[in-house]
Amino acid sequence: MAAVLPSSISSYKFSHSLHDNLLSNSTSSTYRSPVGNARKRSVLCFSSKKGKPGFFDVILDYIEGGPKLRKWYGAPDPYAEDGSILEEADKSSEEDEVRDAVLVTDGDNEIGQTIILSLIIKRIRVKALVKDKRAAMESFGTYVESITGDPKDSSFLKKSLRGVRAIICPNEGFLSKVESLKGVQHVVILSQLSVYRASSGVQAIMSSNARNLAEQDESMVVASGIPYTIVRTGVLTNDRGGKPGFSFGKGCTTNGSLSKEDAAFICIEALDVVPEKELIFEVVNGEENISNWKDQFKKLMEQA
Repeated sequence: MAAVLPSSISSYKFSHSLHDNLLSNSTSSTYRSPVGNARKRSVLCFSSKKGKPGFFDVILDYIEGGPKLRKWYGAPDPYAEDGSILEEADKSSEEDEVRDAVLVTDGDNEIGQTIILSLIIKRIRVKALVKDKRAAMESFGTYVESITGDPKDSSFLKKSLRGVRAIICPNEGFLSKVESLKGVQHVVILSQLSVYRASSGVQAIMSSNARNLAEQDESMVVASGIPYTIVRTGVLTNDRGGKPGFSFGKGCTTNGSLSKEDAAFICIEALDVVPEKELIFEVVNGEENISNWKDQFKKLMEQA
């Protein structure tokens, strides 16, 4: 049976040129949409039965040979000699852990999946919280350590943060449940708090829970003392990213909007620009073209 593709990816087509651009520009500050600007035929993916590749393996096989890219990336071959999927490797003990992973706190929504895809292409070790581990395996194979569990369980949260150097939160609700972020070096939060606060009437009632969670998340990360970046957006849309520019003016999020694809991209770019203490800025799609995001973040820090 055909697997369900992430909606942020399924509507696009993948090409050799896209693959080359992503690899050659993975450290570049010039914006390239992680899933756009594609040509050629689309990819049809099937569930990972024995001997059958999953969603992400099909993509990699299509864009210039998945096996070669897996070897280059350092990921294990997801298929044993008998064609079965290899069992999940044992986790290293907490005592000898190496903090080199990025935790994406929601691997099920569109933005989270786009972030995960971008991190994989950048050869970054990824951990992701998901609701369906089997579906995540079919989508991303062994490139992602998918974790399922009760977010209210302290032992589960501790396991989620093991080996994590940075956290990207594509939505609200995770940080407020965490007791300690010890060892984490940077937290990036994608926040719609400006939108929630500006809403009124029925919309305000519908978003009240999300607003409370967003406020609790921000309070927790501020109190932690860990460097953090909060990306405040306007209304998130399904428009294709990479075409329009951006606006960072104060209050722009009240009436402005930002494509989900651009939101994911900004989170990725912010990941390696760690502020001394904090960086909070508003952003929507606008007229300003950004050629160097590191310089842009430094500019925003100076303006704060």
